[in-house]
Amino acid sequence: MAPSAKSKGLLAEKDMRVRLNQSNPAKQFGFELVKARRGRAVVRMSVADRHKQVHGVVHGGVIAALADTAGGMATYMAVPRGTRAATVELKINYLEAVADGVAVADARVIRLGRHLAVVDCDVRDGHRRLVAKALMTFFVGPFQTTRKRSR
Repeated sequence: MAPSAKSKGLLAEKDMRVRLNQSNPAKQFGFELVKARRGRAVVRMSVADRHKQVHGVVHGGVIAALADTAGGMATYMAVPRGTRAATVELKINYLEAVADGVAVADARVIRLGRHLAVVDCDVRDGHRRLVAKALMTFFVGPFQTTRKRSR
């Protein structure tokens, strides 16, 4: 029998819901957690006028934030409790415009190393069209608590 997430000290889906509800960007954009499992997270948003650019479609930065949020959550779901994660790199291809309905980011950790996690993320609209594809790298581990100030 495989060890449970709790016995390994991994975050549970309910912990991810709390984290997302405490995230200011997630609150601003209206992101909602659909699912969180070991190494995977699905986050959605209902498209609103506040998400749209001048041409009436969701701004690419909002789609990138959705993918980054799902990727970070997938990473947290794959590492031990207390581990921190930070985006090192995000590469995204925009494939279709999203004008209304929903956007859903489905992120999966595809490689978890000692200090880096690589995450693949599909963003789909309400018609299940692939509207963006993201590949992200996250630093995982403890963060230095004191930093020298640069001059």
